[in-house]
Amino acid sequence: MNDEILAEVGASVPRRWLAVSMQSVLGFMLVYVAMNTPPSFGWQVFLVVFGFASIGMAVRTFRATKDRIILTREGLHTSTGEEIIPIDVIRRVERGVFALKPSNGFMLIAESKAETTRWAPGLWWRLGRRVGVGGVAPGHQAKAMAQIIEALLVERGVTRD
Repeated sequence: MNDEILAEVGASVPRRWLAVSMQSVLGFMLVYVAMNTPPSFGWQVFLVVFGFASIGMAVRTFRATKDRIILTREGLHTSTGEEIIPIDVIRRVERGVFALKPSNGFMLIAESKAETTRWAPGLWWRLGRRVGVGGVAPGHQAKAMAQIIEALLVERGVTRD
């Protein structure tokens, strides 16, 4: 097993705090508006629910962005050891302007569906055959990782569809 780290993607402290603070401020503003200038009861419930949901997402984003994504010759893993996707099942990398991908990131398309759906807000997600990497992460780190994955695919003999 080769544990050589080829690339890493992780959110910097200022990016983490900016993302978390924006979500938190939105949540508190929604709850504030619902309580201080109550519209109809239905809208008040809507604002409170989405306010608390936004605050909850801020907490999840804060926890998730402590982690880092590590690329080795075996595949993508988190710094806590969770396997995101093995390199053997990656069919292609999408990182174009019109690709459905996270901000500052890229999309990996696998040969088969993943057993589980997983989401680390602001860092990565896995749904079916797709894995998205990016969000709060800096674009230059994600671009470098995507280029290395493309090189590994060429080395493995995988051709573009």
